[in-house]
Amino acid sequence: MPDNEKQKVNLEYPCHWVYKIIGPDADEMKSAVAEIIKDRSYKVSPSRSSAEAKYHCLNVELSVESESHRTALYEALKAHKAVKIVL
Repeated sequence: MPDNEKQKVNLEYPCHWVYKIIGPDADEMKSAVAEIIKDRSYKVSPSRSSAEAKYHCLNVELSVESESHRTALYEALKAHKAVKIVL
């Protein structure tokens, strides 16, 4: 397949999803996750930190209901000031 043709992953919803979020303060990122996800069930676990601990990576695991729900959470996490990168 040529490089310019992207395959779309076919997901069946609801499904388990993991976001990796990266930022300078793990506690602020945890607060951001709580603020964004609110009453839904989720799990936050540490992933890695940079060599000098300037940046931390957290895994955020939860069930997403639909493509739009998954995308909305991604955008909300990405827009939060405590989060620098969302994967």
